[in-house]
Amino acid sequence: MIKRFVTIIFFAGSTLFGQVDFFPGDLNIQPFTANILEPRLGFLFQNRNDELRLDIGNSFDILHYHDDSKTFSVGADLFTYTLLRSEDNFHFPVDAVDYLFGINFAYKVRVHNYSFGFRARISHISAHFADGHYDNAKQTWRDGQNPRVYSREFIEVMPFYRYNNFRFYFGLTYIFHVEPDYVKKDQYHAGFDYFRKDFIAENISPFIAYDFKYTTVKSRFANHSISAGIKFGEVFGRGISLYYNYYDGNNFHGEYFDQKSEYSAIGINLDL
Repeated sequence: MIKRFVTIIFFAGSTLFGQVDFFPGDLNIQPFTANILEPRLGFLFQNRNDELRLDIGNSFDILHYHDDSKTFSVGADLFTYTLLRSEDNFHFPVDAVDYLFGINFAYKVRVHNYSFGFRARISHISAHFADGHYDNAKQTWRDGQNPRVYSREFIEVMPFYRYNNFRFYFGLTYIFHVEPDYVKKDQYHAGFDYFRKDFIAENISPFIAYDFKYTTVKSRFANHSISAGIKFGEVFGRGISLYYNYYDGNNFHGEYFDQKSEYSAIGINLDL
């Protein structure tokens, strides 16, 4: 009885004050372009040690509650980030793999040619070595690096402001559980992305993006990610991107969380 009453009130409110869409086709807030921890479906070919990354992930909105200018959404995140090594005969053994899953909430206000709002995520990440990290010839783990437990659960809040096709954001991540437990629990974010719409042709847009994170493992450390390329498709929507990425910071993969990483890479990504 109570459940039925709540359902009636919910849909009555939707009729009076806004509209509810279940499983809408687009995300309320598109991924922040240079931020590593975003849904991607593609490859990143790094310039060191014949390494490449395969990302298979997606975020989708389950519900939009909106009126003419405001949209509130609830969604889910399911990502896999895989570190591969290139070997002869077109072999790509899997060295390390990281899994993320969680839920997200977003709120956006649109006024003329600008918008603002925030995205909040509650997520879990776990990291693992795979068989490609094992050296069969030496019968030992590569570089003497044995598998270890790494996982974290966190809350992330990312406010943003967008004017035309320029978007600026900042944010805070609080890790409420982590193994190993000496990893600090606060992280700070800032960044932007800019798309030059219709510069070459309709739906072909050059872009540049930068992401900064201030993290702590044993000491404070700045992490930089810069991306520049061309997107074919909607600027803040579906399409395919070809881009260059430079990264300098803590290693993204959890099994290497206390090591530094610096690389340049060429990427291709399907923006869903």
